Amino acid sequence: MAPVDSDAHADGTGAMTDDRLSIGRFARLAGLSIGALRHYDELDILRPADVDRFTGYRRYAADQVEIGRAIARLRDLEVPLEEIRAVLGTDDPAEQRRHVADQATRVQARVDRQVRILHVLRQLSQGREPIVTDTATKADLLDVDGHRRLAKDLYNHTWSLLETADRTPAQVDELIASTHASAYHWMHADGTLANAARAHWQIARVYSTIGRGEPALWHGHRCVELAEAAVAAGVADDWDMAAALETLARAQAVAGDIAAARATQARASAALDAIADPEDREVIETDIRSLQI
Repeated sequence: MAPVDSDAHADGTGAMTDDRLSIGRFARLAGLSIGALRHYDELDILRPADVDRFTGYRRYAADQVEIGRAIARLRDLEVPLEEIRAVLGTDDPAEQRRHVADQATRVQARVDRQVRILHVLRQLSQGREPIVTDTATKADLLDVDGHRRLAKDLYNHTWSLLETADRTPAQVDELIASTHASAYHWMHADGTLANAARAHWQIARVYSTIGRGEPALWHGHRCVELAEAAVAAGVADDWDMAAALETLARAQAVAGDIAAARATQARASAALDAIADPEDREVIETDIRSLQI
C-alpha cells in the first residue's frame, strides 16, 4: 500500500484549490521525502509557504520547487545541512560556490584517506611491507634503515595531514615540512630514481592541494623527469610514469595552464595501458579522473 500523505488537502486528491501544492505533491516534484520536508521545516531550511491553521497541513508555493530540487541535489552530494542553509541564505553566486568548494575539500580529504588505506593494505597483503615491525632504536636511527623508516613514517604522516579537511595554518606549515622531510630521508635511504620520483610526486600533490601552483609545477616536472629516468634504467614500477604525469597535470591545472593540463592528462591516461595490475591501474585512473579540467 502506498504511504498516506497526512498533509494532503481534505478533498483526498492532494490537489490544491489555489496556487499552493500539498506536501505530498511538492515532495514528488522536488525529489524529497515528506519526512525530510518536515525536518527541513523544523530546521528553518525550507519553510512551507503557509500552514493551515485548522489542520496543520503544510502547503508550498510552485516557485519553491526549484529550491527543493537544489536541496535534494546538494544532499545527494553529501553537503551538510548547515552548508546548505548557508548556500540558500545568500544570493551571491561566489559565496554559494565557496560553500560547495568547502564540501569538495572535505570529500577530497576522504578520498585521499581511502587511497592511502588501500595502498597500505595492498602493501601488507602482498608482502611488500611487514605487518609487525621492530621499533627503531636511537643507536641505528640515522643509518640506511633508520632513514627509510623515517621516510615512510613522514610520507604517511603527510597523507594524514592531506586527509584533514579543515587544516589550520600551522597544519599547512607542518604538511609542507613533512613532505619535504620525507623526501630528504628517501634521498639518504636508498637514493633510487623511483623513490626520488615518488617523493617529488607527493610534494607536488601537497602544493597542488594547498593551491600553490608554482612549486607544484616545479616538483611535478621533476617527478616526470625522474620517472622517465627510472623507466629508462629499468628500475621503475609499471605505474610510476602514469602517476608522475597525473601529478604534473594536477599542478598545471592549479597553476592555471588548462591546455597543458589537459594534454598531460591525456598522456597520463595513455600511460595506464602499461600497468598490469588492475587494482594499481584503478587507483591512478581514479586520480586522473578527479582532475578538475
